[in-house]
Amino acid sequence: MLNDKPWYQSKTVWGGLVALGAALAGLGGLHVAPATQDAIATALLDTAAAIGALVAIYGRLAADKTLR
Repeated sequence: MLNDKPWYQSKTVWGGLVALGAALAGLGGLHVAPATQDAIATALLDTAAAIGALVAIYGRLAADKTLR
């Protein structure tokens, strides 16, 4: 692949995790509609991206060395 990215930025990974969670919930008697699964995956992806941005900003502010 030419464009590498962290696993947490992958919609496929989040979609798979949400599908797994929905399947497990189904075993427990809770039905999660496919549209809801997509919304959950998107929300998780957006949350992971926001956390990544905050960690990057914190890392830059807490760094001991300056940028050139």
